[in-house]
Amino acid sequence: MIQEVLDKQVYELKKLWANKRQLLFQLLNLAMIVFSALMIWKGLMFLTKSESPVVVVLSGSMEPAFQRGDILFLNNAVDHVQVGDVVVFKIKDRDIPIVHRILKVHRNEFSGKVELLTKGDNNRVDDRGLYAPGQLWLERDDVLGKAVGTLRYVGMVTIALNDYPVLKYVLVGMMGLFVLTSKEG
Repeated sequence: MIQEVLDKQVYELKKLWANKRQLLFQLLNLAMIVFSALMIWKGLMFLTKSESPVVVVLSGSMEPAFQRGDILFLNNAVDHVQVGDVVVFKIKDRDIPIVHRILKVHRNEFSGKVELLTKGDNNRVDDRGLYAPGQLWLERDDVLGKAVGTLRYVGMVTIALNDYPVLKYVLVGMMGLFVLTSKEG
C-alpha cells in the first residue's frame, strides 16, 4: 500500500520534471499556499496586537484549566487585565512564553504603570522565581496577550514535531511533495 503511493509519487515527480511549465505552475501553487498562511498569521497579529496570537501550552502548570497540548488564542488588544485573567507573558532573555493566571494587579504610584504578579494554577507559589533576576512584577509590555479561546489537545502535534525534529522535516517534505504532484481539476 505505502509502496504503491511512493511509486506513484516518484512517477508523478519524473513526469513533472519533464514538463517545466507544469513544474513552475506547481511551485507557484506551493508558494501561494505558504504565503497565504503567512498572510493569515500576520493578519491575526495585526488584529490581536500580539506577536504570537496562537500558542501551545507546553507544561502542566495550568492544570486543570489548561492541559499540556491545548492551543490558546490570544488577544492583546485589550488594555485592561484583571486578577483571574489567564495571560501569556515572555520573560527577558527567555525564548519560551509562559501561560499563567494573574494573581495580583499593582499600580505603581510613582510611574502609574500597571504591574502584574502571576501564578500557575497547579503551582504552589507565585512566579517571582521565574521572572528575570531582581524583577518582582511583570509589566504590561511583558504580556503577549490574554487567553480568549482554546482548542483542547490539538497542540500535541506541535509538541511532537518539536520533540522529534526529523518528524517535522519528513512531514513538511511530504506535504510539499503532495502539493507538487497533485493535479488541478
